[in-house]
Amino acid sequence: MPIYHTLGTIPPKRHTVFRKPDGNLYAEELVSTEGFSSLYSLVYHCHPPTIVKSLGEPYSVEPKIAREKHLRHTSLIGFNIKPEDDYLQSRKPVLVNSDLHISLAAPRKSMTDYFYKNSQADEVIFIHEGTGTLKTGFGKIKFAYGDYLVVPRGTIYQLEFDDEKNRLFIVESFSPIRSPKRYRNSFGQLEEHSPYCERDIRRPQDLETIDELGDFKVLIKKQGIMYPYTYGTHPFDFVGWDGFHYPWALSIHDFEPITGRLHQPPPVHQTFEGHNFVICSFVPRKYDYHPLSIPAPYNHSNVDSDEVLYYVDGDFMSRKSVVKGQITLHPGGIPHGPHPGTVEKSIGKEKTEELAVMIDPFRPLMLTQDAVDIEDESYHTSWQINVE
Repeated sequence: MPIYHTLGTIPPKRHTVFRKPDGNLYAEELVSTEGFSSLYSLVYHCHPPTIVKSLGEPYSVEPKIAREKHLRHTSLIGFNIKPEDDYLQSRKPVLVNSDLHISLAAPRKSMTDYFYKNSQADEVIFIHEGTGTLKTGFGKIKFAYGDYLVVPRGTIYQLEFDDEKNRLFIVESFSPIRSPKRYRNSFGQLEEHSPYCERDIRRPQDLETIDELGDFKVLIKKQGIMYPYTYGTHPFDFVGWDGFHYPWALSIHDFEPITGRLHQPPPVHQTFEGHNFVICSFVPRKYDYHPLSIPAPYNHSNVDSDEVLYYVDGDFMSRKSVVKGQITLHPGGIPHGPHPGTVEKSIGKEKTEELAVMIDPFRPLMLTQDAVDIEDESYHTSWQINVE
């Protein structure tokens, strides 16, 4: 997200002498993206971030594909993912392709014994249930129900939960996560017609410099392999930093819906974009106000994309028997639409209280074994009506 931010203490000029009170130099680190051609931050450490004490045995965390090719409307009952103590072990990839992985997680415990870094994917962590703090060297971000936590690749972090009841919907993007281009001017500022603005974006605060030596375990994920590293210095030894590359948060409750006289297409709900996919937010809003409008969405043929909906809360006028945490996948190639009776029922309605996250990927998604284990196998028949 192209907003300049700085915390802590930094020198007046970059790449210049910056000494500790004892006369030793702080260690400068450039955290850059797309080589040296895109967003970056300059970080100042108490110690060089390169002191590796030992390496553990790498192990695979690649998703186990159960259904590579399919053409069937699919529903997953997300809350059937069983809670587990450990954060990383609780993350279950369910829908994946070469551009993104979608996972569900229900961690009970905070990360205390290790730190985690996704070295090749930005992560968008949607908080469905739970509160706590995202802790990084850049500072801390408090989170609660409805928050999107955007953690750029290469960021070492820990999640501290306030209690054991937590449900997360996680997108790993192998391209940068950004605000939609059409909402930004040539300087990167969000324009007046954007459904959210810079005031809604929460940046890291409360930078705490942890100047400690010891054994600090960092699990680093790359190409489906987890690499256990043990560093000799605490990862959060930042004394200061500045730049444009850092974690940030946006609440779905701060997304302002765009409405009209007639039904608005899904792009008005777009919140983030990556390469070959978009993430959208469906939030409480007034329905269309043309006197003959039909609020329920029309039937739609996905020609170029799959469609994923993660149901968060509220009633959905186009669906029957929706539960919290449910995921529906409508693959490209066949039409989908409102369930029988819901179109007529929607006429005259003035508003909706629905809350959902939608993802449209432009490459087909594959189902993992964890997805098949929580699948509602009858979902594709839910449009049936009695025809004489």
